[in-house]
Amino acid sequence: MSVLLETNELGYAYLGRERCLDGVSMTLKAGERLGLVGANGAGKSTLLHLLVGLYKAEAGTISAFGRSFETEEDFRLLRRRVGLVFQDPDDQLFCPTVEEDVAFGPLNLGYSRADARTIVEETLALLNLTALKDSITHRLSGGQKRLVALATVMAMKPDILLLDEPTNDLDEDTRNRLVTILQSLPQAMIIVSHDRAFREQVVTRTVTMESGWIN
Repeated sequence: MSVLLETNELGYAYLGRERCLDGVSMTLKAGERLGLVGANGAGKSTLLHLLVGLYKAEAGTISAFGRSFETEEDFRLLRRRVGLVFQDPDDQLFCPTVEEDVAFGPLNLGYSRADARTIVEETLALLNLTALKDSITHRLSGGQKRLVALATVMAMKPDILLLDEPTNDLDEDTRNRLVTILQSLPQAMIIVSHDRAFREQVVTRTVTMESGWIN
């Protein structure tokens, strides 16, 4: 399998703190669903943010799809192909309705309103969320928000999905539906999750982050 994404010796520290990432090297290959585990505060979410350029690495390199990414302009291009689903869906959902939230990404990519509407319908159908299309986003349950947040990323048609604790707030039926959806998707994924049973059903390989690096 070809390597889609790779990091080499990534380092990062929050202002006034010691490095939370200190030499993180990893690869993600086509078709992989990579589980990323570790204690709270190990730097897992920070790594996902670095991978799409929301934080800037202090050391090391990030490469994907055969090229390296360094500047904000580079990462704007990368975010068209790598989609991050945040741990807290309220950080991702900001439009009045579900339809508007899911259409936001395609419209920003330059799709016409008619094409964006088609993408919304296809994406919501894929995730079995069509009934929520006209719903007021902030009135949804935590689990519904989490699935809609995934829909907003899927609508961008990314090559790689980054999922941060995707089973939080999900009831058993919705969690099982998410498992089935993720198993069926062709995208490579990095999945941060404390849910061992979920990981055993979904991921193809697991790595552990500890003391700022991956072993």
